[in-house]
Amino acid sequence: MIRGVRGAVTVEKNEEKEIVAATEQLLREMIKENHIDAHSVVSVFISVTDDITEAFPAKALRAIEGWTYVPVMCMREIPVPKGLTKCIRVMMHVNTEIAQEKISHIYLGNAVSLRPDLQQELNR
Repeated sequence: MIRGVRGAVTVEKNEEKEIVAATEQLLREMIKENHIDAHSVVSVFISVTDDITEAFPAKALRAIEGWTYVPVMCMREIPVPKGLTKCIRVMMHVNTEIAQEKISHIYLGNAVSLRPDLQQELNR
């Protein structure tokens, strides 16, 4: 079955190097914590807030060995007033038998504020 693995990270500056590095860190953590093999991934959606314009975060996925053929798409997050800024969100669609409640969703930087309930579960 297909499960969604979520993650998010924030950056301090709208600079290509920082955007790609933060996204790569997030992706590697999602992959590690959920034991994901590229061959089991259906697709990856990456969204960014309006204030991230200097790079496609998908570039980070291409830096990870074995992920060349995984379909990835970048898009804009909806601009909600007072929403988290400089945020990169990832939704990875993975073929797995792992139960939904056993998936580790990863939130780094200021993005931990998006799902503090999941962070509390991880810290138990």
